[in-house]
Amino acid sequence: MSPAVYVQTNDATGNEVIGFSRTGDGALAPQGRYPTGGRGTGLPHLASAGSVVLSHDGRWLLVVNAGSDELSLFAVQPDGLRLADRAGSGGSKPTSVAVSGALVYVLNNGTPNISGFHLADGKLAAIPDSTRPLSSADADPAQVLFTTDGTVLIVTERGTDTISSYLIDERGYAQGPATVKSWGQTPYGFGLTADGSLIVSEAFGGAKGEAAASSYAVSGAGELTIVSGSVGDTRSEVCWVALTKDDRFAYVTNFGDGTVSSYEITADRSLRLRDPVAASAGQGEKGIRDEAISGDGRYLYAIHADAQKVFGWAVGLAGQLTPVGEFGGVPGTVAGLAAS
Repeated sequence: MSPAVYVQTNDATGNEVIGFSRTGDGALAPQGRYPTGGRGTGLPHLASAGSVVLSHDGRWLLVVNAGSDELSLFAVQPDGLRLADRAGSGGSKPTSVAVSGALVYVLNNGTPNISGFHLADGKLAAIPDSTRPLSSADADPAQVLFTTDGTVLIVTERGTDTISSYLIDERGYAQGPATVKSWGQTPYGFGLTADGSLIVSEAFGGAKGEAAASSYAVSGAGELTIVSGSVGDTRSEVCWVALTKDDRFAYVTNFGDGTVSSYEITADRSLRLRDPVAASAGQGEKGIRDEAISGDGRYLYAIHADAQKVFGWAVGLAGQLTPVGEFGGVPGTVAGLAAS
């Protein structure tokens, strides 16, 4: 499959995935628009991370439809996407989805819960009695994600300032949650390294200049242990996290002022602020949101909903970011981003 970037329109009348093909220099070109068969919220900002994700092998794209309580599955083909299946999300207002091999879990924000599916032969099959609550009805969850080995599922809860984890058994059932207090306020998006380090953004309720990130060690039993607590990036409303393929650097997007900050992930799993403004999509202008690093690790992409653009940067060996372009063609309701 050719490298590509995917976002969703989150349109309330008919949600679509917009695909962009990627050239060797990181530039994006329109590939196509693909109806999900469901509906988005139609709101300018879908308050979540991970609403559009690719399977590890790049064969499947999963998209939540927050307005119609559905999950859409696309087959990734050489000439674009093909809608393969659609299923109820197991709850209401799905906002994030995670995939590990043939196992899929959806995060629902209406009545906060997670619900599981098996992905096989291009179909989604709900796992009976797999729905699990979060820590509270006031959880206001932001993202769901598997650890690299697929044995633990993690959810950030903004409403309770906590992080919940579930152990996944051999049948794909989630056991839990075990919940710990987030080091900083408003835990939002996060990333997981191969060795089990959890890097979490902390929006601190949108307070100006208070954005931060923390790191935790995740044990095989799903236990979270703090390593670096609330390392500030001096910016505002940080919400999304993307990690380099070698797990050396973390990039966070600061919705409040249109910037990308970079952190170094050290050998002992602690965080060190590398550059408060590693890149900008119009510094001082709100709107930069979901981000992802390309499958080959060479490029970082992020959506700017208010500017109705996708921004791209080349990722340097020392973690520096160099602009490769700004690409239009997305609506103001654009949400989620996955890159192959």
